[in-house]
Amino acid sequence: WNPGFPYEERQTARLRGYRRALCVRSYVHRGTEERPGLVLGLDRGGSCKGVAFRVSAPNWAETVGYLRERELVTSVYLERTVRLMLGDGRQVSALTYVIDRAHPQYAGAVTIEEAARVVHGAIGRSGANPVYVANTVEHLRELGIRDQRLESVVAAIAALGETG
Repeated sequence: WNPGFPYEERQTARLRGYRRALCVRSYVHRGTEERPGLVLGLDRGGSCKGVAFRVSAPNWAETVGYLRERELVTSVYLERTVRLMLGDGRQVSALTYVIDRAHPQYAGAVTIEEAARVVHGAIGRSGANPVYVANTVEHLRELGIRDQRLESVVAAIAALGETG
């Protein structure tokens, strides 16, 4: 919803072989070393519906440089070229970033309850972790994308707030 770079076209897209997951420990932006938060990454398995952006040739190098600076700060992500199915049926190659399962920030598969507990009290430089997760769910809904697992994490966080 806010890519941070100029683009010519935005479309919903499906990536097979990876899924959206709260699988990255955040020590800076949504948590701290003492109280890490969880942020999203693309982890192996399943599929993910999201958004693809077409960047013009003159902006390509600058855009890739920006993305590398943004996404590869701690080397928790690996840059990959993947095949996407766009909402209009076209198949395209795309640049994306997937989780490095060997990286210390990789949280692995966490249950909905574990994710809610970790996210519930985490705050980092960019703000509260629960706000990040809730905003992501809201932005996905605005794009017509439902993520039942993330929605369940938001509900579990709300329940923790009521009881804790």
